[in-house]
Amino acid sequence: MLHEIPKKRPATPLLDQVENPDQLRALSAAQLPQLADELRAFLVYSVGQTGGHFGAGLGVIELTIALHYIYNTPEDRLVWDVGHQTYPHKILTNRKNLMPTLRKKNGLAAFPKRIESPYDTFGVGHSSTSISAALGMAVSAKLKNETRQSVAIIGDGAMTAGLAYEALNHAADLKANMLVILNDNDMSISRNVGGLSNYLAKVLSSKTYQYIREGSKKALHSIPAAWELARRTEEHVKGMVIPGTLFEEMGFNYIGPIDGHNLPMLIQTLDKMKALEGPQFLHVVTQKGKGFSLAEADPIGYHAITKLEPQTKDNTSKQPKKPKYCNVFGQWLYDMAVDDERLVGITPAMCGGSDLIKFSECFPERYFDVAIAEQHSVTLAAGMACEGMKPVVAIYSTFLQRAYDQLIHDVALQNLDVLFAIDRAGMVGEDGPTHGGCYDIAYMRCIPNILIMTPSDENETRHMLSTGFLYSGLASVRYPRGAGTGISIDNDLNPLPIGKGVVRRQGSQVAILAFGTVLSSALIAAEMFDATVVDMRFVKPLDEALIRKLATCHTLLVTVEEGCVMGGAGSAVNEFLQRENISVTVINQGIPDRYIEAASHAIQLSECNLDAKGIQAVISERLSYQTQKQLTFTKNKTPSTL
Repeated sequence: MLHEIPKKRPATPLLDQVENPDQLRALSAAQLPQLADELRAFLVYSVGQTGGHFGAGLGVIELTIALHYIYNTPEDRLVWDVGHQTYPHKILTNRKNLMPTLRKKNGLAAFPKRIESPYDTFGVGHSSTSISAALGMAVSAKLKNETRQSVAIIGDGAMTAGLAYEALNHAADLKANMLVILNDNDMSISRNVGGLSNYLAKVLSSKTYQYIREGSKKALHSIPAAWELARRTEEHVKGMVIPGTLFEEMGFNYIGPIDGHNLPMLIQTLDKMKALEGPQFLHVVTQKGKGFSLAEADPIGYHAITKLEPQTKDNTSKQPKKPKYCNVFGQWLYDMAVDDERLVGITPAMCGGSDLIKFSECFPERYFDVAIAEQHSVTLAAGMACEGMKPVVAIYSTFLQRAYDQLIHDVALQNLDVLFAIDRAGMVGEDGPTHGGCYDIAYMRCIPNILIMTPSDENETRHMLSTGFLYSGLASVRYPRGAGTGISIDNDLNPLPIGKGVVRRQGSQVAILAFGTVLSSALIAAEMFDATVVDMRFVKPLDEALIRKLATCHTLLVTVEEGCVMGGAGSAVNEFLQRENISVTVINQGIPDRYIEAASHAIQLSECNLDAKGIQAVISERLSYQTQKQLTFTKNKTPSTL
């Protein structure tokens, strides 16, 4: 058992001999427990140096080894769900020496990524996709007359999403040759792990049992009453000791639950199940954070960790931590709940990430964590709004994409009072494009009657949340990941005037229209040109009167947003100017039409010219072009036409 993250790389003599699964499969079964211990120690050390997802990977050490040991990867397809589980997989598939680059620019991705390795058979960012993808691979193998295997490994709460059950239902209907492994790492289905269930798993996965079972089907089908009695007896026996009735009823052959840290048991069971025909379901129970005492005791707190920082001799010189935007939301949610008993808080499994902790503890009857079920969270809010409640849905921008249909049909079309607190808006640094919130402005702006707000700092965030809550209809506040500027935050719950921007700096010739937290960079950039800077605050409705005024007294308007340029807030400004037939040069600066790969947030901003230096460069280039164009125009004029 490890009790702290080592500062020096641990000795891993056996792991050092294993660079790929071929070398793993060359080991004897007796060597695998040592390999598991070394892999766990290396993972703890490695993530301590880089930061990243922690507990889930520690929980699948044995399962990962067993899968690569039994299956002929990458020819056999392993499809991992929720990429948090895949660090051990990366280490065993030619990427151990690249682990120091994890989550860095041009380094290893934090999740499975197809272009990174042939062993990453399917890209993963959002949960609950593995069964659908593995089914697609199994069907393709059958159509191409290939004998390769397809295995979906789902866990870390991902079985709560409807997509997983849609895929299970279809797989059973197709009678596909595939294996679904449920990594039950939070006892969400069963605590029944012991000698009896392990023994039963051995029996149920054996060829002898399967032969007798299939033979009995054929023999007893001619005697319906006898067959029905046999079927019910089997279900009753299974139901007493294993929670597999649901999956059996869906058409899967259910095996388990078994101890996911018992390597011999895992290898024996997988080896047997590999030969079985049709849809198979293996239930393994693991412990999140296995082998690291702090993570075992606090699996939520150690879901992910930051990298170890060198200790300073004088800790008294440290500045107090600035509150994160999610902390601002969490405090506002509590304060507004005290003020208005109609408020209910809803989150799809992001209580800690979106900071609903205080609210959930103080108002448990008004707090609803629906697990990883984004679509349900939105329609649940719609149903509550129909009955006069005031739902606040705390959801990451990237996850709201999954509930877009519900956002339009169930909330917007009915003009219901629901506030969306959209966390992680904009780029998210090391988590990369799968978790980036780059598209919410574009995909929400086209929805009629929606209120879209982009706070520039923590204080505006609080006031905009109040504005959206008190608004009659669908409202949204998008705010970024991480800490803000450290500005003083008001204690009141006063709203802002809807659709009104604020001039933060008065200048001439150039006007920068900033949407959101890029305002701070815009203010710095403006110093070079003596530019006007406006905190636009609202994407919808736009402050059209202010834009019209800016266009009449400036020769260049620059819109800046940490969202995609195509269809974003800048596009809204363009559409207004065109509709009003106002002629002025406009630059739209935002996230370009490509995915922004993992790097620090500062590097990502620089790549998109959204830091102060980048904004200055874009403006300078345009002003230089305009000046050159004017000089050329003047030079070509004849005296008679001047």
